[in-house]
Amino acid sequence: MTPARGLRILAARSLLPLVLGLVDGLLNALTLAAASLVGSGAPVSASLALRVGLVALTTAAFAVFVADYADRRAYLIRASRQLNLTRRGQLATTRLGRLALTRALTATVIACTASFAGATLPLLAGAAAPDLSWIVVVLAVVALTALGAILGRLFAGSSVRWAAVLGCGGVAVTWIGVWLHIA
Repeated sequence: MTPARGLRILAARSLLPLVLGLVDGLLNALTLAAASLVGSGAPVSASLALRVGLVALTTAAFAVFVADYADRRAYLIRASRQLNLTRRGQLATTRLGRLALTRALTATVIACTASFAGATLPLLAGAAAPDLSWIVVVLAVVALTALGAILGRLFAGSSVRWAAVLGCGGVAVTWIGVWLHIA
């Protein structure tokens, strides 16, 4: 297998954890720091950016690993049943089970990295320009909108519709974060 083909296969397998991580990170940033973004909380700092990034990374790690590994194991158990294997989950204890674990860990690393970046980068931009803390909301919503447009194009859907839904979702989550006043 050529390196380029290997990267294409990894990219195809990594779309879900990558998108999940990015969206999770951006929404965590908007929710957890919304009060400070509109001036009613503490100003955005590099420390806040890293803390929110670590929270996003931690939640993504737990959620993605549990969901991905459970899904892969369930698939192996269904396949064992369909093949009429004598012991329940027999495939899950083979090399295929170890491969499921490896792929779940890979998906987790991708989601964690994307979630950390999605949460940290907009907040670091806000920390760099403390007088313009609202720029974080703009950057995060624009990032969600751009991601929506890319996904719409990738999936042969309406880029405008995908962009609008993700952008509106970012605005709604920001409003919820301001209303909850978490940070």
